[in-house]
Parts: sequence; structure tokens; C-alpha cells
Amino acid sequence: MAQPTPKLRVCGTSFIVIPARLASTRLPRKLLLAQTGKPLICHTYEAALRARRPRGVCVAADHVEIAEAVRAHGGRVEMTDPAAPSGTDRVAEVARRMPDVDVFVNVQGDEPDLSGQSIDLAIDLLEDNPDAVMSTLATPIRGRAQLEDPACVKVVFDARGRAMYFSRSPIPHARAWSDDLLAAEPPHFYQHVGLYAYRREFLLQLAGLPEARLEKLEKLEQLRVLDAGHAIVVGVVDEPTFGIDTPEDYRVFVERRRAG
Repeated sequence: MAQPTPKLRVCGTSFIVIPARLASTRLPRKLLLAQTGKPLICHTYEAALRARRPRGVCVAADHVEIAEAVRAHGGRVEMTDPAAPSGTDRVAEVARRMPDVDVFVNVQGDEPDLSGQSIDLAIDLLEDNPDAVMSTLATPIRGRAQLEDPACVKVVFDARGRAMYFSRSPIPHARAWSDDLLAAEPPHFYQHVGLYAYRREFLLQLAGLPEARLEKLEKLEQLRVLDAGHAIVVGVVDEPTFGIDTPEDYRVFVERRRAG
């Protein structure tokens, strides 16, 4: 049975929260890597500052080392519970301290190339879709390897832009494959960009929603929202961004920054 949609406020004020956890598995302490001369988390913070709509940005840190690194570069930090189970829980913890903010944008700490326009779009989507409790972004997939990579989360959405499903598997599945499908316009395949905007009331309720069966299978928290019957609206951007998860990802990022 669908959960009741919480009473929603008009999108007035918005704020960006970057949840930051010191421990990381595939790339240890990645948010503090600083081969560019600046910690990765600070590159992401500066990218978030380019958004025009939010009134501010903070890092929701779980460890003093992250807090010190961000503050050393002039950033704002909110300390959060080190035992918080997810980044969403850290964003919600900050939201409880800011009752006058209507929309919170969750920007992943390892997304230093995310554009300010993309963040603004996520906020605009909630303003234009009052029945949606969350918004997120997607970008076209043009490569077969990317489509088949489980680390690349895919999303399908309906004609109104409402998310229908998120998966680590290639979706939609082409009954008859042709490489031409990857070049189609409009695109057939979309990568989910891990940015979320939440209405405050819903964000504070999200942790209380029961873990969904499909969420457990795919290890994708956003499926909990769909399973509960809520609407997530998806905006399309043409500037693909990729999180930094491996040493190779970080090497490419460093080279790109030095070249620029």
C-alpha cells in the first residue's frame, strides 16, 4: 500500500548539503586526496557554490579531519553522527537544524565536476512539480561498456519525467540489440546522476520508510521512495558527471585539472 504523501511546502529557500564520510572502500580516504593541491571534498564544495538558487552550502562531516580540511579552505561544516547509516541520514540531520529551509540538495562529495546549473535544475524540478517529493538527474548513455557496468546506475522515466525504476542492470532491455541504439535521439538509455533534491518534510520522513524488497536486491536507496508510492521527478542534463570511486578515476580527474 502506498504511503501517504506528506503535506508539501512551496519551494522557497533551498540549501546544499554535501555528506562526507572519511572511510571509503575502493579508494581509501578519497575525500581528502589532494594531488591537485586541494582536497577532493573542497573541489566539490567549490562546484556547489556555482549554483545560483541555493542560499548556502555546507559539508555534513563525520570526522574532524574532513571538517578541518573544509574549514581550511573557507568552507562551512556541520558535524554529524559518525554512526549515521547513509549520506541521506546526514542530510536529514542537518535539515533538522534548519527549519526555515524548504528544499535540501544532496550533492555527493566525490562529484567535483557537477555543474551549478544541474543543481539549480534539481530545485526547479520540485518547484514545477508540486506532487513530487524528490528530484534527481540523468544523462544519456552512449557507450555499451557503460550501459553494462553495474557501477553505472541506470534510470527509466515516463513521459512526464517521473522515475519508473532505477537499476544496476541495463534498462530498458533491447529485445534485438544494435549499436545504433546508443546513438538514438531521443536517447534510449540514461545514467542516473547521484544528486537529489528533497522537500524538507519528506526528507525528515525518509529514514522511517521501511527498506524495500527491490532496494535490498539492487542496493539502491531511491527504490525505497518508489516502492512507497512517491514521485521522483527526473531532469536530463547533457553534461555527464562521474563520481570518483577508484584510483584510476582520481588519476584522470587530477590530469584533467592540471591540463585545465
